[in-house]
Amino acid sequence: MRHILGCLKKHIGVVFIIILLLIGQASCDLSLPDYTSKIINIGVQQGGIEELVPKVITEKDMKEVLLFTDSKEEQEILKNYKLIKHDAKEDKNYKKYSKKYHVLAKENIYIQHENKLEEKIQKEFDKALLVHSVMTSKAKEYKQIQENIKKELPDVMKSYNLIKVFEIMPEESRKKMLESMDEKFSDMPESIIEQSATTSIKKLYQNVGMNTDKLQTNYIMVSGAKMLGIALFSMVLTIIVGFLSSRIASSTSKNLREEIFTKVLNFSKAEYKEFGVSSLITRSTNDIQQVQMLLVMSLKIAIYAPIIGFGGVMKALRTNVSMTWIIALGVIIILGIVITLFTLVMPRFKKVQKLIDRMNQVTREIITGIPVIRAFSNQEHEKKRFAKANLDLKKNTMFVDRVMSMMMPTMMFVMNGICILIVWQASHSIDEGLMQVGDMLAFIQYTMQIVMAFLMISMFSIMLPRANVSANRIYEVLDRKESVTDPTSPRSFGKRVKGLVEFKNVSFRYPDSDEDVLMDINFTAQPGTTTAFIGSTGSGKSTLINLIPRFYDVSDGEILIDGINVKDVEIAELNKKIGYIPQKGVLFSGTIETNIKYGNDEMSDEQMERAARIAQATEFIEGKSKKYDEKIAQGGTNVSGGQKQRLSIARAVAIDPEIYIFDDSFSALDFKTDSELRKALHKETKDATIFIVAQRVNTIMNADQIVVLDEGRVVGMGTHKKLLKTCDVYREIASSQLTKEELENA
Repeated sequence: MRHILGCLKKHIGVVFIIILLLIGQASCDLSLPDYTSKIINIGVQQGGIEELVPKVITEKDMKEVLLFTDSKEEQEILKNYKLIKHDAKEDKNYKKYSKKYHVLAKENIYIQHENKLEEKIQKEFDKALLVHSVMTSKAKEYKQIQENIKKELPDVMKSYNLIKVFEIMPEESRKKMLESMDEKFSDMPESIIEQSATTSIKKLYQNVGMNTDKLQTNYIMVSGAKMLGIALFSMVLTIIVGFLSSRIASSTSKNLREEIFTKVLNFSKAEYKEFGVSSLITRSTNDIQQVQMLLVMSLKIAIYAPIIGFGGVMKALRTNVSMTWIIALGVIIILGIVITLFTLVMPRFKKVQKLIDRMNQVTREIITGIPVIRAFSNQEHEKKRFAKANLDLKKNTMFVDRVMSMMMPTMMFVMNGICILIVWQASHSIDEGLMQVGDMLAFIQYTMQIVMAFLMISMFSIMLPRANVSANRIYEVLDRKESVTDPTSPRSFGKRVKGLVEFKNVSFRYPDSDEDVLMDINFTAQPGTTTAFIGSTGSGKSTLINLIPRFYDVSDGEILIDGINVKDVEIAELNKKIGYIPQKGVLFSGTIETNIKYGNDEMSDEQMERAARIAQATEFIEGKSKKYDEKIAQGGTNVSGGQKQRLSIARAVAIDPEIYIFDDSFSALDFKTDSELRKALHKETKDATIFIVAQRVNTIMNADQIVVLDEGRVVGMGTHKKLLKTCDVYREIASSQLTKEELENA
């Protein structure tokens, strides 16, 4: 996880912006359930009436409502209203409100001030509105209440309107009746009182001449428009977050690929052997892809989910505290599911990446070895080997996918179960008047947001282990110290003798080996001479010459070029002095020209053609339809082995180095081409130091110095003639390759 977080350091400013955007997005998403609740509660059930006190009321209705309050409450209520008289036509307030409220033409009205009633007074006002609604309503359920009240009145007053009764009733009697009503209201849920009050307010608005249907429609439309605006704004924020997080993740993966590529370019053969080519490819592609996906998820989900989860809990608590146990139950169940899945999947994630390495390795070996496979009719064996690697990867991947595929249906089942539980619990509260339908819907939405937050965190948690494994594998490469590095205080070759190479007491062992493969090697190669190496397979010939360009570093002793230890010179400067031609010709996709000019793309065409001529490549190049512009396929698959070697030699000759290293680079050439190439090399590179690794004695017979190796030791050194007399190993090799006459002529 440290490595993954480290990837974000370079983008800390953008990450901060993303966090702010996600907070904004979460705020938008958390506000939507509240609007849903208001549309149901206020827009549908309360007819669009938001405030629980009337904004406007006729003087007649106000007097009737105030009959059900005491004198102190009446004074407090009237303080919040101003009276507009219908006959004060010159009054500016009359002119202001007469167009809006046509009833003002014949009745006085009260208009509410901007300041609001105290909470206690408002509750009493709500009760008064409720009583007024009961006393004046023609609904059946209220008719029975009205009849019951009339039964308790004297016979003289039974025919009176109940409002009239309260008007003429002595204040003491009215006070007692109100106290009796208060006792009944004390057991009544507040939500019932508020809904009944809004019903009364709606009737009062109708008396003023307001279109209450339009009021309700307007409220629902405005609230819906606000919801739509918030949803669109949230969508815009989501798109911006997605864009920014994708840029960060893509940029990070690009940088990681570049870092790995740069690192791998500086690796010696020891590091290549340690990691393996197939593993390095997997780490550069699949592993980085895993980290990229996690970065996108972490920026979009790992930050957003906790915000929406915490916000949802706070909103749900404000909506209804009694049902928070349902949220807790849902979270516990989800965590249990996640922990179970995590336990099952975690070990497999680590194994999958190794199996991808194995798959790449097998595939690479089979594709590159197709000619050999066909030659030995071994296709069935390779099919089985590929099938096994493929099946192992399939089994592990399918197990992970199956376990992961169970998560979403299980989570949906839990979420739907929670919804049913909320509806079941809320239905009792709604029936008892303790909760409104809109609040239930809002609570369901908040709960789903909380559950989804935990679900997103769970998905992130399950992705994290695999990405963490991939990140560790990436940083294993990036943190690996190269065994061959530039010196801290490099020296320069300057104008010293060009191409003098000295091996002094050189020994070498591979990093993972306990025994030396080269022991106490001593020789000197002068400029303008050819030094050849020969010996049985495994004697250390290629290993020895790989020490000169520092593909490996010596374990003991030192290699000097022009009197300077190769370890004391920058690798780039060292490489400029050396032209290296491997046994297996390596070509790059492009053209013949780009391959020859690979060491210096600014070299002239004349220099390129000279190099091709020396390498005996001119004949087959001129035979191509596009000459030097002829395409070279990846790996040089569209040219023969001999042509590859000649182009590789031309590439080295083109940079005109002071030292040539031919690692058995003539093995694919016929004798005629071999002979002509050596003559051209001898003529054109007579001042250079040449090293040749060979298997054939007749290719090195004319070398100025032949070094014979046997099991990592120098067992003979000298010319061909001298070695035939003094070195048994060389004589055995020569006898196995040359005729008796050739040996005698030598």
